[in-house]
Amino acid sequence: MDLQYGLELVGTFVFAISGALAIREREHDMFGAGFTGFITAIGGGTLRDILLDSYPLVWIGDVKFLYAILAGVLTAFIFPNFLSRLRKTFFLFDTLGIGFFTVLGVEKALSLGVRPEIAAIMGMFSAVMGGVIRDTLTNEIPILFRKEVYASACLAGAVLYVVLNYFEVERDYNLLISMSLVISIRLISMKYKLSLPRLD
Repeated sequence: MDLQYGLELVGTFVFAISGALAIREREHDMFGAGFTGFITAIGGGTLRDILLDSYPLVWIGDVKFLYAILAGVLTAFIFPNFLSRLRKTFFLFDTLGIGFFTVLGVEKALSLGVRPEIAAIMGMFSAVMGGVIRDTLTNEIPILFRKEVYASACLAGAVLYVVLNYFEVERDYNLLISMSLVISIRLISMKYKLSLPRLD
């Protein structure tokens, strides 16, 4: 199991937890939480692969991704009290998820031979669309449209990956460095309440 594959499974797992926690605050139905966790985990990657004409879709071609989603949903249900006691648990899992999926989305797009600029956009798309679908399903304003640094953090990490790849930085280091940038920007922006300029 190489680093990318391991990170992709972990990213799927944490995004599934994020989706399950989102619905659990409103409804204790396990099927609803499972469905939301599933859509959150595979939504962005599925749309990316459809746009890039990449088949079979990852979660269809490899059943381990379904197991990772199931593990994430079960984790949210088995340890609900523990998770609810953790401050900003939902934010933490969402941040980890977008960090993983940004760099993995760029990697996937580059492997399919698209231009670096398109690969960076696909990386951002992979990361944010699962959360957008999750928020839509739970009747929340999609996080993409809130006053938070979200998609721009993903784009920054995606661009960094493309640049480091151009300079032939070793692949595993590139994955970790670029993913860390996404997570760091997100955490710092939330801690200091930073946001992008508005169009007012």
